[in-house]
Amino acid sequence: MSRKFETPALLASLYKQVDVLSGIAKDELLLTDQDLLLRQPAPGKWSAAQCLDHLNGYARFYIPAIEKAIAAKLSGSLPPTPSNIFKSGWLGDYFTRMMLPKADGHPGIKMQSPKAYRPLANLDAVQVVNEFIGWQERLKQLLIQVKTVNLESVRIPTTLGNWLKFSLGDTFRFVIAHEQRHMAQALRAKS
Repeated sequence: MSRKFETPALLASLYKQVDVLSGIAKDELLLTDQDLLLRQPAPGKWSAAQCLDHLNGYARFYIPAIEKAIAAKLSGSLPPTPSNIFKSGWLGDYFTRMMLPKADGHPGIKMQSPKAYRPLANLDAVQVVNEFIGWQERLKQLLIQVKTVNLESVRIPTTLGNWLKFSLGDTFRFVIAHEQRHMAQALRAKS
């Protein structure tokens, strides 16, 4: 079953969530010693920097894909028509709920990251955090820009392939839930 959201409230909520993630990166991670950001809490566990490197990999895919789809929609011959209600697709909603961390910050469902999105071991932690912050700023700008677009009418391919696409609204929800999941992991790793 899919869920319905008031579009303006959803966009405002998503913007706030991204702003919180960006604030954590600026206020907590940038001020943390680089060695601590690179320290893996246990063998095989990701460091805080690796968590953000993983998120940066996804941002490199999703943010340009969203920008391209929005630009195409806005440059079309018919003006975009926003809707006051966004109806999530059942699969997009399922993936988003699966990705969200539990209230304690731990993942609800553990899953293996695809090989192409596994983080590097040798990182410049400050550069990784700054890149993450840059992606968050672009994401916030997109959330402002899409106020004139119908979130259901724009389809975004997923990292699983062009054959699986989510609506723009579900893409935003999924990407931000994924970021929340791994930001919680990053904060645990640096503790």
